[in-house]
Amino acid sequence: MNSFSRGAFTPLLFAWRPLVTLASTALLIACSSHPPLPPFTASGYIADQGVVRIWRKDNSDDESVHMLTVFSPIRTGKTTTSDYRWQGEQLLSIETTIQSEPPESVKVRFDDHGELSFMQHEVDGQKQQLSNDQIALYQYQASQTKAISEALRIGRVVLRQGRWHSNGTVTTCEGETFEPKLDSVSLSHITNRQRHSSMDVSIAWLEAPEGSQLLLVANQDFCSWQPKPEDF
Repeated sequence: MNSFSRGAFTPLLFAWRPLVTLASTALLIACSSHPPLPPFTASGYIADQGVVRIWRKDNSDDESVHMLTVFSPIRTGKTTTSDYRWQGEQLLSIETTIQSEPPESVKVRFDDHGELSFMQHEVDGQKQQLSNDQIALYQYQASQTKAISEALRIGRVVLRQGRWHSNGTVTTCEGETFEPKLDSVSLSHITNRQRHSSMDVSIAWLEAPEGSQLLLVANQDFCSWQPKPEDF
């Protein structure tokens, strides 16, 4: 996938492996070290084969959690979106769409006791069954993604997206315009992509107390589909 950032090939601080290990430690110090986390957050990380962007909304009233993840591959594979919903610690549903040819989607729902209540695997309009092992794998992926998301939220790793301008500024999807603090390699990569595009390219990057990191550069308008807090 041509939109992947060349700068993300190096194992920088937003790679996923350390995040799971740090999650439990971060949880212990979060209350005393930081103000309360906002209910709606956006974050991301670099996976083995691509980039994962995560939007998450925590509702304290009913202890529900809603997450949307978008996986963008480096070279091979397909862009995959997954929608997860929890009630407390109980996973309620998984909906995954793979932008393949033919298109593929998976829907799995669980009851209040964690028992399977609905499943559907559809490929090119044809419905198929999922095996118990496949369902277990989707559940495992959901729990891992939630744990990583929690570590990213506590670590104040924030995803930003927007349109790049020739003067080095970005207008984010929230309407802010400023110059992101990216390294020279990332800026060179963006400039090179912009040189071959007739419109302002979109970029996605991470900001954290430890620094900033470019994730993606693409012609696609990320803001046209980015979730909004009030609708999520």
